Amino acid sequence: MKALVPMDDYGIFVDCHDTVRVDSLYVAKFFNKEHRDVLRAIRNLDCSDEFRQRNFAQSKYVNSQGHNMPCYQMTRDGFVFLVMGFTGKKAAQFKEFYINRFNEMESQIRSLVNARQQFPKLTKMVRAIHENPKPYHYSNECDLLNRIVLGMSAKQFRTANGIEKGESIRPYLTDEQIADLDYLQDVDIGLLVAVPDYSQRKRMLEWSLMNYRGENNVLR
Repeated sequence: MKALVPMDDYGIFVDCHDTVRVDSLYVAKFFNKEHRDVLRAIRNLDCSDEFRQRNFAQSKYVNSQGHNMPCYQMTRDGFVFLVMGFTGKKAAQFKEFYINRFNEMESQIRSLVNARQQFPKLTKMVRAIHENPKPYHYSNECDLLNRIVLGMSAKQFRTANGIEKGESIRPYLTDEQIADLDYLQDVDIGLLVAVPDYSQRKRMLEWSLMNYRGENNVLR
């Protein structure tokens, strides 16, 4: 399954549909169970076919002998449904850890979705130049543009204006601010490859925006 955010050390990743999932192989490892027993438990779950199809995606991995072996990639609902029956203090600790990790990843997804809404061409370029882009590759670049135009990050803008967490800030911006951000997005797309240094790129973007604003003031 293609990943938007690569799998971490606990088997958690974000698929190309913006859904957080966890690999059954890693669940077996951290809950100290045989993977074949976890597979059997998934196949024997007393849930509807609709729930199974929505929350358990069949996949495969290559074992140490080079053979393709089956596994499942679960959503948070699928994970919770599966591990409800896992008991013991250690199992309880890992349940809590995984649920918290799901929440963290889902928060990152909201940031990525907002980035795609506000800077679609920029986020497309980030995906093109990074083989496995991390959430910060998107958020850092978007925050760079927001700080240049707005003087603050999107998160700070929401706080300052009483906007709900995760909500797009674009409807709350002025026409001039949107025009500035759209302009910088186009400039930054070219600079990402040519000027990889963050500080240097920031200076060039600030200079470009100053000239852009000057030209538009003359035209007005």
